[in-house]
Amino acid sequence: MKITFLGTGTSQGIPVIGSDHPVCLSENIKDQRLRVSVLVEWEDYTFVVDCGPDFRQQMLRAKVSKIDGIIFTHEHADHTMGLDDIRPFFFRQGDIPLYANKRVFKALEQRFDYIFTTENKYPGAPNVIKNVVENQSFLAGNINVMPIDGLHHKLQVFGYRFQNFAYLTDMKTIADKEVEKLYGLEILVVNALRIEPHMSHFNLEEALHFIARVKPKRAYLTHISPHLGFHDEVEQNLPENVYLAYDNLQITI
Repeated sequence: MKITFLGTGTSQGIPVIGSDHPVCLSENIKDQRLRVSVLVEWEDYTFVVDCGPDFRQQMLRAKVSKIDGIIFTHEHADHTMGLDDIRPFFFRQGDIPLYANKRVFKALEQRFDYIFTTENKYPGAPNVIKNVVENQSFLAGNINVMPIDGLHHKLQVFGYRFQNFAYLTDMKTIADKEVEKLYGLEILVVNALRIEPHMSHFNLEEALHFIARVKPKRAYLTHISPHLGFHDEVEQNLPENVYLAYDNLQITI
């Protein structure tokens, strides 16, 4: 299984428009982050988790020519607003499978009504296949994917476990029974927004505590804001098996 970090930034990306924060002015490519998303590939299957407003750029940069589906964590704009850019995939390969819970599909149907409508549909709009995700494993390609239920402040969100790899973003609270689904991982990816506490995201301390509890062989931090600090400086102070993810990073299990 190959994992490609398409984007590792928070909702505004890094650099933030108009910001003079030192991290936003950094010339280190690892400090320049598109909105958060990840590509998961195995055998002949290619899945994307979330498609934010940088989706087109991410697909071009990663040279992705086929996707077998998009799996959504939740409905916030930085995780969904690239959905229109599935059109080239649809034109080549047909209806695109989407995976999300009912609430997320309701939000997508409101924002992208022209995609989901069945009446007088515009000829250039893509078609999708809705796969409703509940808190139980589902088939993606030829493997079972396990949702990990959590809270983003008061909003329910899903992380996902793909065999020995798990991807969690925009998490703040996770029940004990959901944490139990994460034991025995090769790789865990989890959000770490900044140093200071935040109402809806793990900060660095919380993310490291969570990693120590789950005990994966390796862990990567994502959904990063400028306020976490410079990539190279932060990574020097992380535990031995914990790393900052960065855009275009590829790892293989």
